[in-house]
Amino acid sequence: MPDLFSPLKIKSVELKNRIVVSPMCEYSSIDGFANNWHLVHLGSRAVGGAALIITEATAVSPEGRITFADLGIWKNEHIAKLKEITNFIEEQGAVAGVQLAHAGRKASHSEPWNGGKQLLPTEENGWEAVSASAVPFSSSEIAPLELDKAGIDKVIADFKAATERALAAGFKVIELHGAHGYLINQFLSPLSNQRTDGYGGTFENRIRLLLEIIAAVTQVWPEEYPLFVRISATEWAEGGWTIDDSVALAKILKDKGVDLIDCSSGGNVAGAQIPLKPGYQVEFAGAVKKQAGILTGAVGLITDAEQANEIIQSGQADVVLLARELLRDPHFPLRAAHKLGQGINWPVQYGRAQW
Repeated sequence: MPDLFSPLKIKSVELKNRIVVSPMCEYSSIDGFANNWHLVHLGSRAVGGAALIITEATAVSPEGRITFADLGIWKNEHIAKLKEITNFIEEQGAVAGVQLAHAGRKASHSEPWNGGKQLLPTEENGWEAVSASAVPFSSSEIAPLELDKAGIDKVIADFKAATERALAAGFKVIELHGAHGYLINQFLSPLSNQRTDGYGGTFENRIRLLLEIIAAVTQVWPEEYPLFVRISATEWAEGGWTIDDSVALAKILKDKGVDLIDCSSGGNVAGAQIPLKPGYQVEFAGAVKKQAGILTGAVGLITDAEQANEIIQSGQADVVLLARELLRDPHFPLRAAHKLGQGINWPVQYGRAQW
């Protein structure tokens, strides 16, 4: 069986190990531009030994940002700095990936350290949010604008254009963000999607937007490069999206050219009771992998080398995506390799630090 430090080849891209930097919003951009914070934040995780470095949720349009300080890829001027970052990541022997996202009804908020509150369109740095239906995320927020067909077509076109820019910026992996209550997730869920047209009601209709985005993206994304989709495998809420829905979706996505399902959960229902514990979402990656026959990524309170290694060795997932642990320790992969008795190449500049 493979272990945490075995390579994984997905199409033409080879990951040197199974550790992936999960997308983590930094809320540190002006007008969507990457800057030296992103270079150092992402670059240091590549130096630290992770195989795949995925950017934070990167907005495909200005209105698709969670906050006005989100990273963006909606205009060509964003490409240059992103290219500098991907070049550095590759110089460290890692692969650069980008998560393309649209926040939907979760857009137009202040940064978390400034309260994270919804900003009204009339407020500074606020704008009107859109969604599958005019249903607010919580009772304290205003209802978003329900997208009409022209608005849906614009979203699809924005994802396609962002994909072209991602390619120009040197990314080798794209992840479409269909989780955590953002726009794609809002269409998938029967709790947030109350439409009566071809994008609402049945399972087949609710997944239509995601399938149309994938169809547009794969027109311009090279066939030899991997395409991931992040999903919320369950909403932890009665009447919501379930693991059975996730398995059914994964089978369809596999046939549409998706290579890996990144299995997270929650985020679309305010106040959902989520049973947090180490590895609490790993079972979803295992179920999707086994039942849909597709590569999966496990995420959620994975903090220990032995824990991560067991996930891979037991076949529950093909990669582990780490977030908070890599914020605490950018060099977790190097430390994990030592702990597990695995050989790994330290940066020559850090050679004196080896055990």
